[in-house]
Amino acid sequence: MAWGGLFLSFSCPLQEQQKSCLAAAGGFNYDAPLHGASKPKSLTAEAAEAGDRVLIERGFFVNRSRVLVGSGAATFHHAKSALLSWKHLSLGWANVETDTPVKAGTRFCICYKELIPWVMLPLQVAYVNDGIGDSTGHEKGGIFAFGSGTLQGHLLAGEERFSVQLDEDDRVWYEVMSFSKPAHILSRLCYPYVQLRQRHFARQSGQALLRHVASRSSSPTPGTTHAD
Repeated sequence: MAWGGLFLSFSCPLQEQQKSCLAAAGGFNYDAPLHGASKPKSLTAEAAEAGDRVLIERGFFVNRSRVLVGSGAATFHHAKSALLSWKHLSLGWANVETDTPVKAGTRFCICYKELIPWVMLPLQVAYVNDGIGDSTGHEKGGIFAFGSGTLQGHLLAGEERFSVQLDEDDRVWYEVMSFSKPAHILSRLCYPYVQLRQRHFARQSGQALLRHVASRSSSPTPGTTHAD
């Protein structure tokens, strides 16, 4: 059911409903020069902060949430597997079809329950970054990331990136980064609440990924969360 430019359902949307939503959605609803702007160009905090400032100056709200998953190549592989199978979005009140391919150009819906109705939020994978690691074959400093851009019919305009990184100290980090601004009258009227929900979504995603990795590891490492 479409209402006021939104795609709604009174129960968890079926695949056919999601296909109808994606068929009705147009292209990206934010400026072309910003397509892929969430892509990690550097692993340094200074570079990330500089990129965030540019987005904020253009009127976007930037949200970052980072969680320590554990250490070692095995943990990195488990975390990457979680992203590829959308386990990081198995939240109960928000989800993505788990057989959705993680590849550039894939269109999909995040189905999100807000009060009574479910909202189908149309997106498209804008890029996939699969960093292998150093030239010795070890995954020191490796990263796997993908970012999705909002399509017409979404409440917001912008991108969201999910990434797992194996740093030089053999630690594995999971990060959710997004930049967005309102794209519908409802999100404009309730924007402080929307921002709170974005932060909550990112934290819950981190917990979902930790649960997945713990279920795949014989000796899981507890996570320590850092949210900006």
